[in-house]
Amino acid sequence: MFKRAVGVGLAFIGLIVGAGFASGREMLQFFVAFGAIGISGAFAASLVMMFMAVAALQLGSHVQAKEHAAVFHRVSHPLIARFLDITTTITLFAIGFVMFAGGGANMAQQFGWPIWAGAALTLVAVLVSGMFDVDKVARLIGVITPFLIVFLVGISVWTLATAEYDLVALDQAARAVPTSLPNWWLAALNYVGLCAISGVSMTIVIGGSMLDSRTAGYGGLIGGGLFLLLLMLAVVALFLRAGSVGGAELPMLALVDQVHPALGTAMSIVVFGMIFNTALAMFYALGKRLTGKRPHRFRATFVAVVLFGFVLSFFGFRDLVAYVYPALGYLGLILIGVIAVGWFRGRGHMSAEARRRLRLQALAARRLDPRHNFTQAHANEVRRLSRESKVPDADLHGALVDRAETAILADPDVQYTPLSPNADATQILTQPDDQGSDSGAKAAAKPKG
Repeated sequence: MFKRAVGVGLAFIGLIVGAGFASGREMLQFFVAFGAIGISGAFAASLVMMFMAVAALQLGSHVQAKEHAAVFHRVSHPLIARFLDITTTITLFAIGFVMFAGGGANMAQQFGWPIWAGAALTLVAVLVSGMFDVDKVARLIGVITPFLIVFLVGISVWTLATAEYDLVALDQAARAVPTSLPNWWLAALNYVGLCAISGVSMTIVIGGSMLDSRTAGYGGLIGGGLFLLLLMLAVVALFLRAGSVGGAELPMLALVDQVHPALGTAMSIVVFGMIFNTALAMFYALGKRLTGKRPHRFRATFVAVVLFGFVLSFFGFRDLVAYVYPALGYLGLILIGVIAVGWFRGRGHMSAEARRRLRLQALAARRLDPRHNFTQAHANEVRRLSRESKVPDADLHGALVDRAETAILADPDVQYTPLSPNADATQILTQPDDQGSDSGAKAAAKPKG
């Protein structure tokens, strides 16, 4: 469970920590530009995002959502759900094409490439990776994140150790950084709204791929805690160097370059990875939403929206972050309110469903494990618990069998022949060992020795 929670937490960070964060552009505009008081805004924003991570992942797991609209319709009025669905869908596209601009700016600043070349490299990476299923996409998003964590922690510690702490001068230099936001507390709220509305869709999809909402919640706590650490380190480091990096297109990259050009090159690769992460997450979730009722059209739709976003990305990274992000942030505040109300109201139902699924998981493991008997009483219990669950039987039973098979295949003491891809999971779980042709699922497995 812990390993799965850590993976989910890293995937969440990969969603939120995109081009604006990894480059430092967001930190300057939303926090550093308001001087020392902006650091307090960053801390408050981090706490709200930790809650949002837990709530979105658990709601997605509870509903077994394949796309974000399933959660919106469950926790809000149909008109509000429709509004959030539209605004979130627009956000996915907007953040996605901003990432292409970030990819171009990253390669231009570090290597002198033409803007279009870096954007085109991002385009190819996203198109290829978008052909995978959601579990592989989540793992791909999470695998790059540790490298960013190492760089952000390292450069922040170096900055804290070498900076001159003249707070008056530092505050004045920070306030000279341009921003399109009016004050620190509204900027903090706006940033939380931006992160929520840009990350909630894929976060819900990742939560929906998990049967255990408790593990999903732990993943949210881990991801939210890492987000708090990274945001605070980045904001403080950039505050201490605002005078020298405040005018850079990618200030975090400029900060690393001050240490050593070779580190700057490595950091640019990591930043590109995070840009790719966010672009992939945005367009993947967008494709899932647009093809919710026609999943067979996902790949064609995904390719079409990615190519359209690539064309729109040539307005320039700095301008897009300065004006598109704040507009999305205000819309995100409505989303936070809806998710918060839905989570608090549904805590009792989610806890009961979590206990129900844990028991069903134990029954599914018993059904497939040759070392245990699965009786008629067990089959009747599966039927009863399934009726009480809000998840359709076919989806629920398929997930239970997949999870049980994965656990058995990982056990070196059991020889097991996997089920046919066309096996009826409901029939398997609702018949005892001695009934039906599908009882061969257990007969195919035997203890070693």
